[in-house]
Amino acid sequence: MEKLNLAGRLIGPDEPPYIIAEIGSNHNGDMQLAKQLIDAAKSCGADAVKFQSWSKSSLISKAEYTRRTQYADKKRHFGTLEEMVEKYQFTPEQHREIVSYCQEKEVAFLSSCFALEEVDLLDALNVPAFKIASMDVNHLPLLEYVASKGRPVMLSTGMAMLGEIERALNTLRRGGAGPVALLHCIAVYPPSYEIINLRNIATLQQAFGVPVGFSDHTLGTAISLAAIALGACIIEKHFTLDKDMEGWDHAISADPGELEVIVWEGRNVFAALGSTVRIVTETEMEKRKAFRRRLVVKRAMRRGEPLRVEDLDFKRPGTGIHPDELAYVIGRSLARDVEFDDELEWSDLI
Repeated sequence: MEKLNLAGRLIGPDEPPYIIAEIGSNHNGDMQLAKQLIDAAKSCGADAVKFQSWSKSSLISKAEYTRRTQYADKKRHFGTLEEMVEKYQFTPEQHREIVSYCQEKEVAFLSSCFALEEVDLLDALNVPAFKIASMDVNHLPLLEYVASKGRPVMLSTGMAMLGEIERALNTLRRGGAGPVALLHCIAVYPPSYEIINLRNIATLQQAFGVPVGFSDHTLGTAISLAAIALGACIIEKHFTLDKDMEGWDHAISADPGELEVIVWEGRNVFAALGSTVRIVTETEMEKRKAFRRRLVVKRAMRRGEPLRVEDLDFKRPGTGIHPDELAYVIGRSLARDVEFDDELEWSDLI
């Protein structure tokens, strides 16, 4: 299985989880807020921040703008769809400013590309990898163009059947893409637990032989950590400074406290996974001396008396003669007088 290499950071099996703070459109069109989000993500320990590269003209049709003019949820939607997209779009100048800021803060910049011109923009900005959103698993022309740049690719798989994922992966490979990682994803915000199906992480690994991560749209931290325990090598999680902010995704995003848990507890989960080989560590071997049991006598006995099962017991510590050696003790005689609860050594037996 070929791992991804993002600026020297390997991503794949047996590598610590790569944590992406998905800022997306949570900057709300405010560059100062975007930089505050980057600062917070870096402080939490995220490996990368991710934005979304689309414009008013590259993503949504004019007819759809005409249809989507009113929303009941005024907190998530401050106006018409066209007004929101116009405010939240990320211009080429803003891309360059944010990439420069990420370099200054030493955190990787990633972005989802939605059109050919945005692929060119991100390629010119020397992104370490392209991210392709779930909605574009069947956008073969976009996949072919991304592949032509020869960079690593992360492909989300929400809403996609296995056959569609296979076709997308083959398109990327034939087109010359670098190593590809798949992200298990449920394109519901937030999904109910019953439809998350984290075991699909193993399914994708087995089916396609590529690194597999998880694009998490759940609330809280538990599901991200569970995904790491099941082998996810990438966690992508929407990120906000305040879940109560106005905008599309703040309410379903992780706040700094939650992102920090995912980063640090995720590393602990990865470390705890360890090896499939059964190992008793040196530390545990030392614990055996204190926690296991050794042979003692239940009553005072005289030198020369034979030892019977009813004369014996086992108590801590675990030095001396062990319980699984009892068969080699029964019938042997004492080499000395003993008192109640005395510990026996092999030298005490004839």
